[in-house]
Amino acid sequence: MLSSIKSHIPGWSVLFQAFITLVVPLLIYRIYKALASLADDKLVSSGGASSMNASDNEEPPIHPISANYDTNIDKIRNTIGLNSDVVIRELTMGDAKIRAALIFVKGMQEDQLLKMEIMQMLRDTELPLPLIERLPTNSVHAISSMEELTKAILFGYLALVIDGRNEVLLINPPSGPARDITEPVSETLLRGSRIGFTEDININTAILRKQGVTENLQIRSYLIGHTIQKELAVVYLDQIVNPDLLREVTDRIEGIRLDYAAESGYIEQLIEDNYLSPFQQTQNTERPDRVMAALLEGRIAILLDGTPFALIVPVTFSMLLQSPEDYFERWMPGSLLRILRFLAAFIALMAPSLYISFISFHPGLIPTELALTIIETRQGVPFPSLIEVLILEISIEILREAGIRLPKPIGPAMGIVGGLVIGEAAVQAGIVSPFLVIVVAVTAISSFSIPMYSAGITLRLLRFVAMLFASILGMFGTILFFLLICCHLAKLKSFGVPYLTPLTPFRWSDWKDFFIRVPIFMMKRRPKLMKTMQNKRR
Repeated sequence: MLSSIKSHIPGWSVLFQAFITLVVPLLIYRIYKALASLADDKLVSSGGASSMNASDNEEPPIHPISANYDTNIDKIRNTIGLNSDVVIRELTMGDAKIRAALIFVKGMQEDQLLKMEIMQMLRDTELPLPLIERLPTNSVHAISSMEELTKAILFGYLALVIDGRNEVLLINPPSGPARDITEPVSETLLRGSRIGFTEDININTAILRKQGVTENLQIRSYLIGHTIQKELAVVYLDQIVNPDLLREVTDRIEGIRLDYAAESGYIEQLIEDNYLSPFQQTQNTERPDRVMAALLEGRIAILLDGTPFALIVPVTFSMLLQSPEDYFERWMPGSLLRILRFLAAFIALMAPSLYISFISFHPGLIPTELALTIIETRQGVPFPSLIEVLILEISIEILREAGIRLPKPIGPAMGIVGGLVIGEAAVQAGIVSPFLVIVVAVTAISSFSIPMYSAGITLRLLRFVAMLFASILGMFGTILFFLLICCHLAKLKSFGVPYLTPLTPFRWSDWKDFFIRVPIFMMKRRPKLMKTMQNKRR
C-alpha cells in the first residue's frame, strides 16, 4: 500500500520544476514593482530637490546694453571675445565717423558677400536713418541685454553694435555648413521617397513643410540643455491631434533637465513612460514621409537640432514592424510582407529557446526521422545545448557589431565571410552541430527583416533571456517566458496609449491596419486609440 502511494508521488526534479514555476514569476513581479517604486521615489526626490534649490531656479541678472560703444566692446572682448573664432570687425559710418562693429563667429555665416555688402552700406550710411530698412536682408531684430547678445553671437548671428545706441541689431540667423539631403541610411526602401532628414533642424522642418501645403502643421520650438543649449521642435497637426496628448508631450519636454542633448536618444530616454522596460516607447525615424503619416494619425513628432533622427509618440508594438512600403504597394503584397515580419519577429525571439527545449527536455516531440538526424549531427559535440547555442549566438552578435563599426566598404563583406568561416570551422571542430548553425542563421536573418533597428536590438536582448528560461524549465520555461513578455506588453503604455493596441484593449476598427493592411479606400477613419479631434479621414 505504501509503495503504491510512493509511486504516485512526483520525483524531486518534477517538484523542483513546480517550485521554480511558482516562485520565478512571483520573484520577477516583486523585483519589477520594487524597481518601479524606487524610480518613482527618485523622481519625486529629484523634483523636491530642484524645488528646494532656489539658486538653480533663480533668473540670472540682466545687464542692459549701454549706449557707450567702448563699454559694450570691452564687455564683449572680456567675455566671448577671448574665443579665437569670434571676429570683431570695427568700422566707421558715414562722414560723421560714427563707430560701429560687426561681430560674428567664423564658419557660422557662409554668405561672405552679405557681410561685405553690410559693411559697405554701413560706411556709406548717414545717421539718423531707418537703418533696419537699409540692411540687405529681411532677418533683422534688436535686443537690449548683454546676455542675449553673447548667446546670439555664439549661436551664429551677425551682431551690429553702433555707438550711441543702447540696443544691438542681430542680422541673419546662422547658416553654417550642412550635409546635403540624402537617402535615409537606416530605413531603405525599394519604392518611396529618397529624401531623409539631416542634422539641421531648420532644413528638417522645411522638408516637412514641403510634404504638402497645409495650414494645420504646427511647430513649437524649445531650447533644451542647461550648459549647452540646442533647439528642439514639437510638430503636430492642429486640427487632428488630441489636446491632452499634446499637453502631456509638452509637459514632459519642459520638465527635461540635462546639460546637453547630443542626440534625440537623450530625449527619448527622458520622456518615456517606463525606463525599466526593454521595449522602446518612442519610434525613431529618418524618413519625413513616415513622420507625416504619423502626424495624420494624430501622433506627435519631436525634432532635435544636430541629429537626423526624429521621434514619434505615442508608439505601439505593431508600428515597429510596419514599413512605409506597406502602403506604397497594393494591399495584398503589403499585407503579406507585414505578416512575414511578425513571423520573423517571433523566430528572432524564440527560435534558439525552442531548439534548447526540444533537444534537452522534449526530444520526443520531434518527428522521429528528424530527431535521428539531429542526434546523428550532435555526435561528438562536447557541450550541452545551452552552451552550444551561446557560442554561436555570441559569435554572431560580435560579428554583427564588428560589421557596423568597420569601414563601410569592408564591413558587410567581413560580416558575411566571418560568419561563414566561424560556422564552418565550429562544425568541423565538433563544437556545434550543423543543425544549430541553420537555426542560428535563420534567427539572424529574421532579426534583419525588422524595419526598426532598435526594435531588433530589443529582440536580440530578450532572446538570451528566453534561452535561460528554456535551459532551466524546458518547453514550460519557454512558454512561461513568452507569457511574461505578453503580460508586460499588455501593461506597458506609451504616453497613455496601451502598447498592444488594437490587440488589447480590443478595437476591431483598428485591425484594418494591424496584421494586414486593408485597401486604402476602406481606411476611412483614423485610429480610435489616438482620440483625434477629426476621426474621419478627408
